[in-house]
Amino acid sequence: MSSMVKMPATTPAPSLTTEDASPSFAEMTAAFARIGLLSFGGPAAQIALMHRICVEEKRWIREDRYLHALNYCMLLPGPEAQQLATYIGWLLHGVRGGMVAGLLFVLPGLAVIIGLSTLYALYQDAGWLAGLFFGLKAAVLTIVVEAVLRLSRRTLKDRFHVLVAVTAFLALFVLALPFPLVVLVAGFAGFWRARRRGHDAPAVPAAVLSRPPWWRSLAALAFWLLVWQAPYLVLLSIAGAESLASMFAFFSQMALVTFGGAYAVLAYVAQVAVQDYGWLRPGEMLDGLALAETTPGPLVLVLSYVGYLVGFRTVSGIDPVLGGVIGAVLTAWATFVPSFIWIFAGAPYIERLRGRPAISAGLSAITAAVVGVIANLALWFGLHVLFGEVRRMPFLSAWTGEGAPGLWWPEPASLDPAALALFLLSAWLLLRLNVGMVKVLGLCALLGLGWRLADL
Repeated sequence: MSSMVKMPATTPAPSLTTEDASPSFAEMTAAFARIGLLSFGGPAAQIALMHRICVEEKRWIREDRYLHALNYCMLLPGPEAQQLATYIGWLLHGVRGGMVAGLLFVLPGLAVIIGLSTLYALYQDAGWLAGLFFGLKAAVLTIVVEAVLRLSRRTLKDRFHVLVAVTAFLALFVLALPFPLVVLVAGFAGFWRARRRGHDAPAVPAAVLSRPPWWRSLAALAFWLLVWQAPYLVLLSIAGAESLASMFAFFSQMALVTFGGAYAVLAYVAQVAVQDYGWLRPGEMLDGLALAETTPGPLVLVLSYVGYLVGFRTVSGIDPVLGGVIGAVLTAWATFVPSFIWIFAGAPYIERLRGRPAISAGLSAITAAVVGVIANLALWFGLHVLFGEVRRMPFLSAWTGEGAPGLWWPEPASLDPAALALFLLSAWLLLRLNVGMVKVLGLCALLGLGWRLADL
Protein backbone atom coordinates (compact mmCIF):
# COMPACT_ATOMS: atom_id res chain seq x y z
CA MET A 1 0.00 0.00 0.00
CA SER A 2 2.89 2.36 0.73
CA SER A 3 4.13 2.13 -2.87
CA MET A 4 0.68 3.05 -4.08
CA VAL A 5 0.93 6.35 -2.25
CA LYS A 6 4.57 7.22 -2.90
CA MET A 7 4.59 7.13 -6.67
CA PRO A 8 1.62 9.41 -7.38
CA ALA A 9 2.87 11.79 -4.68
CA THR A 10 5.27 13.19 -7.28
CA THR A 11 2.36 15.43 -8.31
CA PRO A 12 1.91 17.47 -5.12
CA ALA A 13 -0.91 19.88 -4.52
CA PRO A 14 -0.14 23.58 -4.90
CA SER A 15 0.43 25.55 -1.75
CA LEU A 16 -2.61 27.27 -0.34
CA THR A 17 -2.47 31.01 -0.15
CA THR A 18 -2.70 33.00 3.06
CA GLU A 19 -6.42 33.50 2.37
CA ASP A 20 -7.02 29.76 2.78
CA ALA A 21 -7.14 28.14 6.24
CA SER A 22 -5.13 24.89 6.02
CA PRO A 23 -6.71 22.13 8.17
CA SER A 24 -4.88 19.27 9.80
CA PHE A 25 -5.18 15.86 8.18
CA ALA A 26 -7.40 14.66 11.03
CA GLU A 27 -9.71 17.67 10.62
CA MET A 28 -10.00 17.07 6.89
CA THR A 29 -10.69 13.35 7.44
CA ALA A 30 -13.43 14.08 9.96
CA ALA A 31 -15.05 16.63 7.65
CA PHE A 32 -15.14 14.29 4.67
CA ALA A 33 -16.42 11.42 6.81
CA ARG A 34 -19.30 13.75 7.70
CA ILE A 35 -19.78 14.65 4.04
CA GLY A 36 -19.77 10.98 3.03
CA LEU A 37 -22.50 10.14 5.55
CA LEU A 38 -24.69 13.16 4.71
CA SER A 39 -24.29 13.32 0.93
CA PHE A 40 -27.87 12.45 -0.03
CA GLY A 41 -29.76 14.00 -2.92
CA GLY A 42 -27.56 13.51 -5.97
CA PRO A 43 -24.67 15.59 -7.35
CA ALA A 44 -26.37 18.98 -7.05
CA ALA A 45 -27.03 18.51 -3.33
CA GLN A 46 -23.59 16.95 -2.75
CA ILE A 47 -21.78 19.80 -4.49
CA ALA A 48 -23.76 22.28 -2.40
CA LEU A 49 -22.90 20.34 0.79
CA MET A 50 -19.17 20.42 0.05
CA HIS A 51 -19.40 24.13 -0.75
CA ARG A 52 -21.12 24.87 2.54
CA ILE A 53 -18.60 22.88 4.61
CA CYS A 54 -15.31 23.56 2.79
CA VAL A 55 -15.91 27.13 1.58
CA GLU A 56 -18.46 28.71 3.91
CA GLU A 57 -18.02 26.95 7.27
CA LYS A 58 -14.37 25.88 7.33
CA ARG A 59 -13.02 28.46 4.83
CA TRP A 60 -10.44 25.95 3.63
CA ILE A 61 -10.60 27.11 0.00
CA ARG A 62 -11.90 30.24 -1.68
CA GLU A 63 -15.02 30.47 -3.82
CA ASP A 64 -13.12 31.01 -7.09
CA ARG A 65 -10.87 28.03 -6.46
CA TYR A 66 -13.86 25.84 -5.62
CA LEU A 67 -15.67 26.79 -8.84
CA HIS A 68 -12.50 26.26 -10.88
CA ALA A 69 -12.21 22.72 -9.49
CA LEU A 70 -15.94 22.12 -10.06
CA ASN A 71 -15.77 23.16 -13.71
CA TYR A 72 -12.83 20.82 -14.31
CA CYS A 73 -14.69 17.92 -12.67
CA MET A 74 -17.75 18.64 -14.79
CA LEU A 75 -15.54 18.19 -17.84
CA LEU A 76 -14.41 14.72 -16.76
CA PRO A 77 -16.20 11.43 -17.33
CA GLY A 78 -17.55 9.79 -14.21
CA PRO A 79 -19.03 11.03 -10.90
CA GLU A 80 -18.29 14.74 -10.71
CA ALA A 81 -19.12 15.09 -7.00
CA GLN A 82 -16.67 12.35 -6.00
CA GLN A 83 -14.03 13.88 -8.26
CA LEU A 84 -14.62 17.26 -6.63
CA ALA A 85 -14.16 15.71 -3.18
CA THR A 86 -10.90 14.12 -4.38
CA TYR A 87 -9.75 17.45 -5.87
CA ILE A 88 -10.44 19.33 -2.62
CA GLY A 89 -8.66 16.66 -0.59
CA TRP A 90 -5.71 16.90 -2.99
CA LEU A 91 -5.60 20.68 -2.61
CA LEU A 92 -5.55 20.36 1.17
CA HIS A 93 -3.19 17.39 1.72
CA GLY A 94 -1.84 16.16 -1.59
CA VAL A 95 -2.37 12.61 -2.84
CA ARG A 96 -3.15 11.11 0.56
CA GLY A 97 -5.74 13.84 1.13
CA GLY A 98 -7.31 13.14 -2.24
CA MET A 99 -7.40 9.39 -1.57
CA VAL A 100 -9.05 9.79 1.83
CA ALA A 101 -11.58 12.41 0.71
CA GLY A 102 -12.57 10.45 -2.39
CA LEU A 103 -12.88 7.12 -0.55
CA LEU A 104 -14.87 8.57 2.34
CA PHE A 105 -17.27 10.05 -0.18
CA VAL A 106 -17.93 6.62 -1.72
CA LEU A 107 -17.54 3.87 0.91
CA PRO A 108 -20.58 4.61 3.14
CA GLY A 109 -22.93 4.61 0.15
CA LEU A 110 -21.29 1.51 -1.33
CA ALA A 111 -21.87 -0.42 1.89
CA VAL A 112 -25.52 0.65 1.97
CA ILE A 113 -26.15 -0.10 -1.72
CA ILE A 114 -24.70 -3.60 -1.30
CA GLY A 115 -27.08 -4.25 1.61
CA LEU A 116 -30.10 -2.91 -0.28
CA SER A 117 -29.15 -4.82 -3.44
CA THR A 118 -29.03 -8.01 -1.37
CA LEU A 119 -32.58 -7.42 -0.15
CA TYR A 120 -33.67 -6.59 -3.68
CA ALA A 121 -32.13 -9.71 -5.21
CA LEU A 122 -33.57 -12.01 -2.54
CA TYR A 123 -37.06 -10.52 -2.23
CA GLN A 124 -37.65 -8.79 -5.57
CA ASP A 125 -40.67 -10.92 -6.43
CA ALA A 126 -42.46 -10.04 -3.20
CA GLY A 127 -45.44 -7.78 -3.77
CA TRP A 128 -44.55 -5.52 -0.86
CA LEU A 129 -41.10 -4.77 -2.30
CA ALA A 130 -42.57 -3.96 -5.72
CA GLY A 131 -44.93 -1.54 -4.00
CA LEU A 132 -42.07 0.21 -2.22
CA PHE A 133 -40.22 0.74 -5.49
CA PHE A 134 -43.36 1.94 -7.22
CA GLY A 135 -43.54 4.81 -4.74
CA LEU A 136 -39.81 5.46 -4.78
CA LYS A 137 -39.73 5.90 -8.56
CA ALA A 138 -42.24 8.76 -8.42
CA ALA A 139 -40.20 10.53 -5.73
CA VAL A 140 -36.96 9.96 -7.67
CA LEU A 141 -38.49 11.81 -10.60
CA THR A 142 -39.02 14.86 -8.40
CA ILE A 143 -35.43 14.67 -7.15
CA VAL A 144 -34.13 14.66 -10.72
CA VAL A 145 -36.28 17.71 -11.53
CA GLU A 146 -34.98 19.43 -8.40
CA ALA A 147 -31.40 18.71 -9.52
CA VAL A 148 -32.10 20.51 -12.81
CA LEU A 149 -33.46 23.53 -10.96
CA ARG A 150 -30.58 23.73 -8.46
CA LEU A 151 -27.85 23.32 -11.04
CA SER A 152 -29.56 25.82 -13.34
CA ARG A 153 -29.57 28.50 -10.66
CA ARG A 154 -25.89 27.95 -9.97
CA THR A 155 -24.53 27.71 -13.52
CA LEU A 156 -26.83 29.57 -15.95
CA LYS A 157 -25.42 33.02 -15.32
CA ASP A 158 -26.38 34.78 -18.55
CA ARG A 159 -28.18 34.30 -21.86
CA PHE A 160 -25.22 32.53 -23.41
CA HIS A 161 -25.23 29.81 -20.75
CA VAL A 162 -29.00 29.43 -21.08
CA LEU A 163 -28.57 29.02 -24.85
CA VAL A 164 -25.88 26.38 -24.31
CA ALA A 165 -28.12 24.43 -21.91
CA VAL A 166 -31.13 24.55 -24.24
CA THR A 167 -29.03 23.55 -27.25
CA ALA A 168 -27.50 20.63 -25.33
CA PHE A 169 -30.96 19.45 -24.29
CA LEU A 170 -32.28 19.54 -27.88
CA ALA A 171 -29.15 17.86 -29.23
CA LEU A 172 -29.63 14.96 -26.84
CA PHE A 173 -33.40 14.61 -26.59
CA VAL A 174 -34.30 15.32 -30.22
CA LEU A 175 -31.19 14.55 -32.28
CA ALA A 176 -29.75 11.82 -30.01
CA LEU A 177 -26.22 13.18 -30.48
CA PRO A 178 -23.43 11.60 -28.38
CA PHE A 179 -22.76 13.36 -25.10
CA PRO A 180 -18.97 13.79 -25.61
CA LEU A 181 -19.63 15.69 -28.84
CA VAL A 182 -22.10 18.00 -27.09
CA VAL A 183 -19.58 18.66 -24.28
CA LEU A 184 -16.72 19.42 -26.65
CA VAL A 185 -18.80 21.80 -28.76
CA ALA A 186 -20.04 23.61 -25.64
CA GLY A 187 -16.53 23.97 -24.25
CA PHE A 188 -15.19 25.26 -27.55
CA ALA A 189 -18.07 27.75 -27.83
CA GLY A 190 -17.35 29.16 -24.38
CA PHE A 191 -13.61 29.36 -25.07
CA TRP A 192 -14.10 31.01 -28.48
CA ARG A 193 -16.55 33.54 -27.03
CA ALA A 194 -14.08 34.58 -24.34
CA ARG A 195 -11.22 34.89 -26.84
CA ARG A 196 -13.35 37.01 -29.14
CA ARG A 197 -13.92 39.39 -26.24
CA GLY A 198 -10.21 39.50 -25.48
CA HIS A 199 -10.48 37.85 -22.07
CA ASP A 200 -7.45 35.57 -21.85
CA ALA A 201 -4.89 37.27 -19.63
CA PRO A 202 -3.28 34.81 -17.19
CA ALA A 203 -3.50 35.76 -13.54
CA VAL A 204 -2.25 32.70 -11.68
CA PRO A 205 -0.08 33.02 -8.54
CA ALA A 206 3.52 31.92 -9.08
CA ALA A 207 3.22 29.14 -6.50
CA VAL A 208 0.53 27.48 -8.57
CA LEU A 209 2.63 27.47 -11.74
CA SER A 210 5.04 24.81 -10.45
CA ARG A 211 4.51 21.41 -12.01
CA PRO A 212 6.16 18.00 -11.70
CA PRO A 213 8.59 16.69 -14.34
CA TRP A 214 6.71 15.15 -17.25
CA TRP A 215 8.34 11.76 -16.84
CA ARG A 216 7.19 11.51 -13.22
CA SER A 217 3.65 12.38 -14.23
CA LEU A 218 3.77 9.74 -16.98
CA ALA A 219 5.11 7.11 -14.55
CA ALA A 220 2.38 7.95 -12.03
CA LEU A 221 -0.28 7.71 -14.75
CA ALA A 222 1.01 4.30 -15.89
CA PHE A 223 1.04 3.07 -12.29
CA TRP A 224 -2.56 4.09 -11.63
CA LEU A 225 -3.73 2.60 -14.92
CA LEU A 226 -2.17 -0.72 -13.90
CA VAL A 227 -3.86 -0.54 -10.49
CA TRP A 228 -7.18 0.20 -12.21
CA GLN A 229 -7.05 -2.80 -14.56
CA ALA A 230 -5.43 -5.30 -12.17
CA PRO A 231 -8.80 -6.96 -11.27
CA TYR A 232 -9.52 -7.54 -14.96
CA LEU A 233 -6.23 -9.40 -15.40
CA VAL A 234 -7.07 -11.56 -12.38
CA LEU A 235 -10.59 -12.31 -13.64
CA LEU A 236 -9.27 -13.46 -17.00
CA SER A 237 -7.22 -16.13 -15.23
CA ILE A 238 -10.14 -17.54 -13.19
CA ALA A 239 -12.34 -20.21 -14.74
CA GLY A 240 -16.04 -19.40 -14.54
CA ALA A 241 -15.50 -15.67 -14.11
CA GLU A 242 -16.21 -14.77 -17.73
CA SER A 243 -19.35 -12.81 -16.91
CA LEU A 244 -17.54 -10.77 -14.26
CA ALA A 245 -14.67 -10.11 -16.66
CA SER A 246 -17.10 -8.90 -19.34
CA MET A 247 -18.87 -6.74 -16.78
CA PHE A 248 -15.60 -5.21 -15.54
CA ALA A 249 -14.50 -4.47 -19.10
CA PHE A 250 -17.86 -2.85 -19.90
CA PHE A 251 -17.85 -0.58 -16.85
CA SER A 252 -14.21 0.31 -17.46
CA GLN A 253 -15.25 1.56 -20.90
CA MET A 254 -18.16 3.45 -19.33
CA ALA A 255 -15.77 5.16 -16.92
CA LEU A 256 -13.95 6.65 -19.92
CA VAL A 257 -16.95 7.96 -21.85
CA THR A 258 -19.77 8.60 -19.35
CA PHE A 259 -19.79 12.36 -18.91
CA GLY A 260 -22.31 14.00 -16.62
CA GLY A 261 -22.38 11.36 -13.88
CA ALA A 262 -25.14 8.85 -13.22
CA TYR A 263 -27.88 10.91 -14.84
CA ALA A 264 -26.08 10.96 -18.18
CA VAL A 265 -25.03 7.29 -18.18
CA LEU A 266 -28.22 5.71 -16.89
CA ALA A 267 -30.17 5.42 -20.14
CA TYR A 268 -27.27 3.88 -22.06
CA VAL A 269 -26.33 1.40 -19.33
CA ALA A 270 -29.98 0.37 -18.99
CA GLN A 271 -30.18 -0.31 -22.72
CA VAL A 272 -26.96 -2.35 -22.84
CA ALA A 273 -27.59 -4.24 -19.59
CA VAL A 274 -31.13 -5.22 -20.62
CA GLN A 275 -30.99 -5.64 -24.40
CA ASP A 276 -27.39 -6.62 -25.15
CA TYR A 277 -26.22 -8.62 -22.13
CA GLY A 278 -29.51 -9.59 -20.47
CA TRP A 279 -28.13 -8.74 -17.02
CA LEU A 280 -31.27 -6.87 -15.97
CA ARG A 281 -34.97 -7.06 -16.73
CA PRO A 282 -36.87 -4.00 -18.04
CA GLY A 283 -37.55 -1.50 -15.27
CA GLU A 284 -34.85 -2.80 -12.94
CA MET A 285 -32.52 0.12 -13.68
CA LEU A 286 -35.11 2.55 -12.33
CA ASP A 287 -35.36 0.35 -9.25
CA GLY A 288 -31.60 0.66 -8.90
CA LEU A 289 -31.73 4.43 -9.17
CA ALA A 290 -34.39 4.48 -6.47
CA LEU A 291 -32.03 2.45 -4.27
CA ALA A 292 -29.14 4.81 -4.99
CA GLU A 293 -31.29 7.84 -4.18
CA THR A 294 -31.89 6.46 -0.67
CA THR A 295 -28.16 6.12 0.05
CA PRO A 296 -25.40 8.68 0.64
CA GLY A 297 -22.67 9.08 -1.94
CA PRO A 298 -22.65 9.50 -5.72
CA LEU A 299 -25.66 8.36 -7.70
CA VAL A 300 -23.38 6.41 -10.02
CA LEU A 301 -23.38 3.81 -7.23
CA VAL A 302 -26.42 2.55 -9.14
CA LEU A 303 -23.84 0.79 -11.33
CA SER A 304 -22.72 -1.25 -8.30
CA TYR A 305 -26.34 -2.38 -8.02
CA VAL A 306 -26.07 -3.62 -11.62
CA GLY A 307 -22.80 -5.34 -10.78
CA TYR A 308 -24.43 -6.99 -7.78
CA LEU A 309 -27.21 -8.46 -9.92
CA VAL A 310 -24.67 -9.70 -12.47
CA GLY A 311 -22.66 -11.46 -9.77
CA PHE A 312 -25.79 -12.75 -8.05
CA ARG A 313 -27.29 -14.22 -11.21
CA THR A 314 -24.35 -15.37 -13.31
CA VAL A 315 -21.47 -16.54 -11.09
CA SER A 316 -21.62 -20.29 -10.43
CA GLY A 317 -19.88 -22.30 -7.77
CA ILE A 318 -20.27 -19.78 -4.94
CA ASP A 319 -23.12 -18.43 -2.85
CA PRO A 320 -25.20 -15.96 -4.94
CA VAL A 321 -24.97 -13.26 -2.26
CA LEU A 322 -21.16 -13.54 -2.20
CA GLY A 323 -21.16 -13.38 -6.00
CA GLY A 324 -23.30 -10.27 -5.80
CA VAL A 325 -20.95 -8.57 -3.34
CA ILE A 326 -17.97 -9.40 -5.57
CA GLY A 327 -19.79 -8.00 -8.60
CA ALA A 328 -20.70 -4.78 -6.75
CA VAL A 329 -17.15 -4.21 -5.51
CA LEU A 330 -15.65 -4.90 -8.94
CA THR A 331 -18.06 -2.44 -10.55
CA ALA A 332 -17.21 0.21 -7.96
CA TRP A 333 -13.50 -0.37 -8.62
CA ALA A 334 -13.93 -0.01 -12.40
CA THR A 335 -16.07 3.10 -11.94
CA PHE A 336 -14.29 5.10 -9.24
CA VAL A 337 -10.56 4.39 -9.61
CA PRO A 338 -10.39 6.43 -12.87
CA SER A 339 -11.68 9.45 -10.95
CA PHE A 340 -8.53 9.41 -8.83
CA ILE A 341 -6.45 9.13 -11.99
CA TRP A 342 -8.09 12.19 -13.59
CA ILE A 343 -7.47 14.28 -10.48
CA PHE A 344 -3.94 13.20 -9.61
CA ALA A 345 -2.77 13.36 -13.24
CA GLY A 346 -4.69 16.45 -14.39
CA ALA A 347 -5.24 18.71 -11.39
CA PRO A 348 -1.62 20.03 -11.24
CA TYR A 349 -1.98 21.27 -14.82
CA ILE A 350 -5.54 22.55 -14.38
CA GLU A 351 -4.39 24.61 -11.39
CA ARG A 352 -1.87 26.31 -13.66
CA LEU A 353 -4.76 27.47 -15.86
CA ARG A 354 -6.64 29.06 -12.97
CA GLY A 355 -7.13 32.72 -13.70
CA ARG A 356 -7.23 32.37 -17.49
CA PRO A 357 -10.69 33.65 -18.42
CA ALA A 358 -10.89 31.85 -21.76
CA ILE A 359 -10.24 28.46 -20.16
CA SER A 360 -12.65 29.18 -17.32
CA ALA A 361 -15.29 30.28 -19.84
CA GLY A 362 -14.94 26.99 -21.71
CA LEU A 363 -15.34 25.00 -18.49
CA SER A 364 -18.36 27.10 -17.48
CA ALA A 365 -20.00 26.42 -20.84
CA ILE A 366 -19.51 22.70 -20.28
CA THR A 367 -21.21 23.01 -16.90
CA ALA A 368 -24.13 24.76 -18.61
CA ALA A 369 -24.35 21.90 -21.13
CA VAL A 370 -24.61 19.43 -18.24
CA VAL A 371 -27.79 21.25 -17.19
CA GLY A 372 -29.26 20.29 -20.56
CA VAL A 373 -28.12 16.70 -20.04
CA ILE A 374 -29.89 16.40 -16.71
CA ALA A 375 -33.01 18.08 -18.15
CA ASN A 376 -32.98 15.46 -20.91
CA LEU A 377 -32.83 12.69 -18.32
CA ALA A 378 -35.60 14.30 -16.25
CA LEU A 379 -37.95 14.28 -19.23
CA TRP A 380 -36.94 10.74 -20.21
CA PHE A 381 -37.55 9.55 -16.65
CA GLY A 382 -40.82 11.40 -16.41
CA LEU A 383 -42.21 9.74 -19.50
CA HIS A 384 -41.17 6.25 -18.40
CA VAL A 385 -42.36 6.66 -14.80
CA LEU A 386 -45.75 8.22 -15.56
CA PHE A 387 -46.64 6.24 -18.70
CA GLY A 388 -46.69 2.52 -19.26
CA GLU A 389 -45.90 2.80 -22.99
CA VAL A 390 -43.35 5.22 -24.49
CA ARG A 391 -42.03 5.13 -28.06
CA ARG A 392 -39.47 7.12 -30.00
CA MET A 393 -41.07 8.72 -33.05
CA PRO A 394 -38.39 9.18 -35.76
CA PHE A 395 -38.49 12.19 -38.07
CA LEU A 396 -38.28 9.92 -41.12
CA SER A 397 -39.64 6.41 -41.50
CA ALA A 398 -36.24 5.24 -42.72
CA TRP A 399 -34.71 6.09 -39.34
CA THR A 400 -35.22 3.45 -36.67
CA GLY A 401 -33.63 2.47 -33.36
CA GLU A 402 -32.95 4.15 -30.03
CA GLY A 403 -30.30 6.47 -31.48
CA ALA A 404 -32.38 7.76 -34.39
CA PRO A 405 -33.32 11.47 -34.40
CA GLY A 406 -36.89 11.92 -33.24
CA LEU A 407 -39.08 12.51 -30.20
CA TRP A 408 -39.99 10.29 -27.28
CA TRP A 409 -43.77 10.11 -27.29
CA PRO A 410 -46.00 8.44 -24.67
CA GLU A 411 -49.27 6.64 -25.26
CA PRO A 412 -51.80 8.88 -23.44
CA ALA A 413 -54.01 5.96 -22.47
CA SER A 414 -51.09 4.36 -20.58
CA LEU A 415 -50.85 7.21 -18.02
CA ASP A 416 -50.61 5.78 -14.50
CA PRO A 417 -52.78 7.95 -12.21
CA ALA A 418 -51.17 6.58 -9.04
CA ALA A 419 -47.66 7.42 -10.27
CA LEU A 420 -48.85 10.91 -11.27
CA ALA A 421 -50.43 11.47 -7.85
CA LEU A 422 -47.27 10.38 -6.02
CA PHE A 423 -45.09 12.54 -8.26
CA LEU A 424 -47.25 15.63 -7.61
CA LEU A 425 -47.24 14.93 -3.87
CA SER A 426 -43.46 14.52 -3.73
CA ALA A 427 -42.99 17.67 -5.82
CA TRP A 428 -45.20 19.66 -3.46
CA LEU A 429 -43.36 18.36 -0.39
CA LEU A 430 -39.84 18.77 -1.78
CA LEU A 431 -40.09 21.91 -3.88
CA ARG A 432 -42.80 23.83 -2.07
CA LEU A 433 -42.59 22.83 1.59
CA ASN A 434 -38.86 21.96 1.59
CA VAL A 435 -39.46 18.68 3.42
CA GLY A 436 -36.32 16.54 3.78
CA MET A 437 -35.56 14.23 0.88
CA VAL A 438 -35.28 11.07 2.98
CA LYS A 439 -38.67 11.76 4.59
CA VAL A 440 -40.29 12.26 1.17
CA LEU A 441 -38.74 9.06 -0.18
CA GLY A 442 -39.96 7.14 2.85
CA LEU A 443 -43.49 8.55 2.60
CA CYS A 444 -43.78 7.80 -1.12
CA ALA A 445 -42.44 4.29 -0.57
CA LEU A 446 -45.10 3.62 2.07
CA LEU A 447 -47.87 5.10 -0.08
CA GLY A 448 -46.73 3.03 -3.05
CA LEU A 449 -46.71 -0.05 -0.84
CA GLY A 450 -50.24 0.68 0.33
CA TRP A 451 -51.45 1.28 -3.22
CA ARG A 452 -50.02 -1.99 -4.52
CA LEU A 453 -51.25 -4.05 -1.58
CA ALA A 454 -54.75 -2.59 -1.97
CA ASP A 455 -54.63 -3.43 -5.67
CA LEU A 456 -53.71 -7.07 -5.09
